[in-house]
Amino acid sequence: MCGIWALFGSDECLAVQCTNAMKIAHRGPDAFRFENVNGFTNCCFGFHRLAIVDQLYGMQPLRVKKFPYLWLCYNGEIYNHIRLKNQFEFEYQTKVDGEILLHLYDRFGIKKMASLLDGVFSFILLDTANRKVFIGRDTYGVRPLFRLLTDNGFLALCSEAKGLLDIKTSMSTPAKITPFPPGHFEAFDLKLTGKVQSVQMERFHCCTEEPKHATYNNLEGLGTDWKKELGFELETVKSNIRILFEDAVKKRLMAHRRIGCLLSGGLDSSLVAATLVKLANEEQLPYPIQTFSIGAEDSPDVAAARKVAAHIGSEHHEVNFTPEEGIRALEEVIVHLESYDITTLRASVGMYLISKYIREKTDSVVIFSGEGSDELTQGYIYFHKAPSPKAAAEDSVRLLKELYLFDVLRADRTTAAHGLELRVPFLDHRFTAYYLSLPEEMRVPKDGVEKHLLREAFKGLKLIPDEILWRRKEAFSDGMTSMKKSWYSSLQEHIESEVNDSELEKANTRFPFNPPTTKEGFFIRQIFEKHYPDRCEWTPHYWMPRWIKATDPSARTLSIYKPDKDQ
Repeated sequence: MCGIWALFGSDECLAVQCTNAMKIAHRGPDAFRFENVNGFTNCCFGFHRLAIVDQLYGMQPLRVKKFPYLWLCYNGEIYNHIRLKNQFEFEYQTKVDGEILLHLYDRFGIKKMASLLDGVFSFILLDTANRKVFIGRDTYGVRPLFRLLTDNGFLALCSEAKGLLDIKTSMSTPAKITPFPPGHFEAFDLKLTGKVQSVQMERFHCCTEEPKHATYNNLEGLGTDWKKELGFELETVKSNIRILFEDAVKKRLMAHRRIGCLLSGGLDSSLVAATLVKLANEEQLPYPIQTFSIGAEDSPDVAAARKVAAHIGSEHHEVNFTPEEGIRALEEVIVHLESYDITTLRASVGMYLISKYIREKTDSVVIFSGEGSDELTQGYIYFHKAPSPKAAAEDSVRLLKELYLFDVLRADRTTAAHGLELRVPFLDHRFTAYYLSLPEEMRVPKDGVEKHLLREAFKGLKLIPDEILWRRKEAFSDGMTSMKKSWYSSLQEHIESEVNDSELEKANTRFPFNPPTTKEGFFIRQIFEKHYPDRCEWTPHYWMPRWIKATDPSARTLSIYKPDKDQ
């Protein structure tokens, strides 16, 4: 996890603008560099470093002797950089994973470069020889990137929108700041004045397509006969799911810093943690894997996580959560998130506090997590109400494409706030493309259980306890709180005293875009507008369940929610 920031064609003195780069200092606590581009007095890069790979040469912008005209600033991890280096016989100057971008770009151009990267990334690549600027972002937007482009060709880029808010431009109205779309790259011509002009915006990968880099990675045992005319052979499918998932975890072990894992005690984080511990033992990592759970003492999540940790043999940490602490953290969490989506905020509070604990009390820096599984494997409770397998499959893809606005945004901002680096194996390009290629009927909830196929694939392996393998879905923000009184109800009580009925009645007038319909929504929106006035378009719509009349995104408020009484 790092923070990247760059300006091309700044309308204002760079010394004035560069203070904006400090607003994302939390993303890279290890080092900072600010560098002007020679020959272009109004272009510069700012970089906050979190050192994970190659402690010596990892500063950016990255430049190598072979390509003195290329400047690269990127935030991310390229898991297949050594495989590609060997495949194409590139000569490296550093051990930095990002160096592969320079070699691939030089040999194949920008589109093929982007499509061969197996990893998570946002990048800014400057080619002064051909006067081009390229920007791009990974398939699911696991790494963030925001852009600001003025009418006169001044381009500003940053990992978080807050680093662009106070950029001075010559425009009379504030310039739009937009998230860069995942799975795309954009090319700009760089004029001699340092200003740019966008000349190409193209998608290089979509989640339903097998990624181009899969060609260079033959996985042992991966069955190819699962598309037999007789239909999909279930045992082969289950074996493939296991092989691809394990590969997704294994490639993410690339780190020079200590690895840990968030463990809520739900299916997804438990599968990640168990696979991680298994592989860490095989790879003989010199330390035990630390797992972390957060919740009230009697919360279902904490009890379930404790069970899993004992089963897999991790060094387990429990962080006690109180609603009062959650309420105190609300405002700073909204500032980090740059979003006013209700369900995103609810789940972010716990993740923000657990990340704070990890940063202050442990030496784990690379943190694995279970994000993306609910979207991919149809894990939300509302999928039980899907009108057809086709509708469910389409909604699954919609959710995956919108992850960068919700769960992936939450996971990035809450961990980056404390200088941690997040890894999400469920969003592995190859694993997701394979899962989405399976027949629609195979992926829907079965026998009243969501994510049936995923559970079935790991059945009988004793990887995690059986009662966890078949544990029902709990929203993180619900499961981490006391059974007697949830975080949700404590939050509602607090807000009841903060927002009165007449304020809510006028919400439509005060917030015409995405007007809040509840006091909670109003309360969150008020705080958001205080810090980010007139930036409501950053949350294009609220996350809500489909196919049921829902007025609240919490699973516990849905009539189809049946918590497991015995867990």
